[in-house]
Amino acid sequence: MLDDVEFPAPGEVVLATVVKIIDQGAYVTLDEYNNIQGFLHTQEIAPGWIKAINRYVKKGEKKVLRVKKINPGRGDIDLSLKQITNDQRKKKLREIKRYEKGQTLLANVAERASLTDDQVVELENRLYKRFDAIYDAFLNVAQQGTDALQGTEISKDIIDAIQDVCSKIKLPTVEIRGVMELTCNKSDGVVRIKEILTDLDKRYAGSNITYLGAPKYRVAITAGDFKFAEKMLKPIISEIKGGIEKSGGTFSFAREESKKNRED
Repeated sequence: MLDDVEFPAPGEVVLATVVKIIDQGAYVTLDEYNNIQGFLHTQEIAPGWIKAINRYVKKGEKKVLRVKKINPGRGDIDLSLKQITNDQRKKKLREIKRYEKGQTLLANVAERASLTDDQVVELENRLYKRFDAIYDAFLNVAQQGTDALQGTEISKDIIDAIQDVCSKIKLPTVEIRGVMELTCNKSDGVVRIKEILTDLDKRYAGSNITYLGAPKYRVAITAGDFKFAEKMLKPIISEIKGGIEKSGGTFSFAREESKKNRED
């Protein structure tokens, strides 16, 4: 019965699997909607005239598509590939990957805590009341500990299982860095510079200072997010500048491109 079928909304970005290709386009199934069928017309595959559909879509291939229009009464779903930007495609694939990771972690918790299917559904519902995604829940526990689950009314044995699973999550990190040019014309100038940098490198966890070749040094800060990394970098640069100038030397600093190592 079509009345029982859940349809996507017009304009929604969906993940689909190509199941059949014909001259007029391609039939696909929507992965997130119980594999209901949709159609991708050749006019919506790419701009201009399409000489060979197989150059753009292949049977069994996953595609990120936009829902153009739907007719629930007839079960028709018209889709578009050419209306999807590269950023939209990447964002959708990241969402899918995060969802799959969340389901894997949930299954691991279910195994450790010997949960029934109904208990898994209940746990999932409790997590969705607090977090936008299941993976977000596990990531928050990995970063903040079980305090992130306060108020969720999840039993202690399940929280213990969640904590155990979260202890194995590789947290996302960011890295900001820049190149310093340091000089000190004192007879022991090199020693002074080395002492200043070594002391700071030891005192600030997450910092790394490397020698690039006189007079250049690279300082890199690794942290959980850019805001915290910037907060760490500021006093380090200030202390190095102050120490070098106090020793009669010169200091300059130039930022390099930052890096984000995603968990997904």
